[in-house]
Amino acid sequence: MPAKTSSPGEVTRFRTVGPQHIDEVAARYGLSQSALETVRAVSQVLPFRVNEYVLSELIDWHRVPEDPIFQLVFPQHGMLPADDEKLLVDLLRRRAPKREIATEVRRIRAGLNPHPSGQMELNVPSLADDALEGIQHKYRETVLYFPQQGQTCHAYCTYCFRWAQFIGDADLRFAAPGPERLIAYLRWHPAVSDVLFTGGDPMVMSTERLRSHLEPVLSVDTVRTVRIGTKAVAYWPQRFVSDADADDLLRLFEQVVASGRNLAIMAHFSHPRELETATARRALGRIRATGAVVYCQAPLIAHVNDDARTWAELWRAELAAGAVPYYMFVERDTGPRHYFEVPLAEGLEIFRTAYSKLPGLARTVRGPVMSATPGKVVVDGVEETSEGRFFQLRMVQARDPKLVGRPFRARWSPTAAWVDHLELDPSAPADIAAAFVGTTRRPLAGVAE
Repeated sequence: MPAKTSSPGEVTRFRTVGPQHIDEVAARYGLSQSALETVRAVSQVLPFRVNEYVLSELIDWHRVPEDPIFQLVFPQHGMLPADDEKLLVDLLRRRAPKREIATEVRRIRAGLNPHPSGQMELNVPSLADDALEGIQHKYRETVLYFPQQGQTCHAYCTYCFRWAQFIGDADLRFAAPGPERLIAYLRWHPAVSDVLFTGGDPMVMSTERLRSHLEPVLSVDTVRTVRIGTKAVAYWPQRFVSDADADDLLRLFEQVVASGRNLAIMAHFSHPRELETATARRALGRIRATGAVVYCQAPLIAHVNDDARTWAELWRAELAAGAVPYYMFVERDTGPRHYFEVPLAEGLEIFRTAYSKLPGLARTVRGPVMSATPGKVVVDGVEETSEGRFFQLRMVQARDPKLVGRPFRARWSPTAAWVDHLELDPSAPADIAAAFVGTTRRPLAGVAE
């Protein structure tokens, strides 16, 4: 295991910064009054949290508000509908009663599609007719597990499709108090080979807490891969380097690998700057030294990474750090989607241009990919025919395993940004068409509603 090192002036004490600290941040970094009002108003609806490392190491305060990391973590004007943002600003200015503000906040949140793609309705499994709290099972081989103590993050991304986890509404939150029911479910479902620890971010837990959730999974022989979804390498790499139990955490990783399992750290890097600090590079080196493999994924996000140069730099940096570029996702249909979404046609061009600049070993990445209700849909290209232009689409993952790998197409559109903006072509196979009924702009001919 690599030795721990630290640099002079390096941030080593974790301290959260939220809405209650915004005046302090404004005084320190010179935020304008209008930016202050925006943060106060939008953070009533969407979660806001950063930390000292993000503030001092990642944001270029000379470029604010256009700086991509500032856009990534600070609420911005335009993230909420204009009328709703103005209403919240007015309510806060006149110090309206909390009950009045809360009523408006609930209304606005309800219109932001807090749980997209059937997460609540379709993904929650049951055991003995009881819904399993804090577990999702969408794809045959993979179960998602949300340990209760890991349902927060070191900092919140403004685009986060799981923003509803962090707003204090128990009815919208996935959280499992312990692994007992997960283990029972896994024993009844031997086809599940992968368990993904997710959140929030499991890396906010202490090592001993994480161990209490993870070790029982190792008792299930049919589980061959343990995945941990985390943004910690980007937002708090000290978790793997200088935190009091960082060495214990890496020993836990070694234990998983020694058990004969694959350990996959699903790291979220949204911008190459997140990989530039010495602490982040050390964190990746220490993780890889345990035998874990680091896979990297992020969505294509307007105002943050919506250009080919940024993605090429990001994927090259990931490869240089020994990590595997994995997915470029399409921003999901939830939260401030209208602020961040990039049309599929533009996203495809960004992906292809960046992909063409990569060495072969970095061409492991797939995209642009929509994690939609039926499954993961990749946009492979554009087809020119006598009938017009079409997006070439393919299922890279699906609720119904028979759909995986199958191609189909939809009418090309310069503005479509999600599957529900598309018109599927009538030539689509009947089973694929049926999977998309109700998720696209119009039903296909011959497919019953």
